Amino acid sequence: MNRNELAHEIYATSHISGFFKLRSGKVSREYFDKYLFESDPKLLKEIAKNMSKLIPTNTEVLAGLEMGGIPVATALSLLTNIPVIFVRKKAKEYGTGKLAEGIEVGNKQVCIIEDVVTTGGQILLSNADLKQLGAKTNNVLCVVQRGNRCRDYLKKEGLELIALFTLDELEKNEKV
Repeated sequence: MNRNELAHEIYATSHISGFFKLRSGKVSREYFDKYLFESDPKLLKEIAKNMSKLIPTNTEVLAGLEMGGIPVATALSLLTNIPVIFVRKKAKEYGTGKLAEGIEVGNKQVCIIEDVVTTGGQILLSNADLKQLGAKTNNVLCVVQRGNRCRDYLKKEGLELIALFTLDELEKNEKV
């Protein structure tokens, strides 16, 4: 599947019409349901193939953010053999009480993986948590960059955003 076909498939799979209440409280007639592309194994495999080429060469660990970044990071890990960790929004209050599940990240170069980035707020929170664990973070890799200002917000914290697609690119490939 070429890049335009992949963009078309992601959009066709995830763009739905109806009436949807958004996080802001507003109602929209359109919705981009990222979990629809993440739950489709053939599409997720194609996404991982394309994203794997964008992983910085010095990456030692992939960090999938709860919840949408986890399937993407797992698919990338299976394809590249780079170990993966799963980063919670909040440390669990039972068992080991870990914030990040998987191998230790202390003093390792970690690439943060996310599905869709709008503002980058959760990435900044998770990045701070990863640094507390001793991780070296410089890069964020996502499937879709939805917002325009997120790149600047992340850059202020020393993070470079690498996006497979922007939402505009997906919309342009709606009718391939």
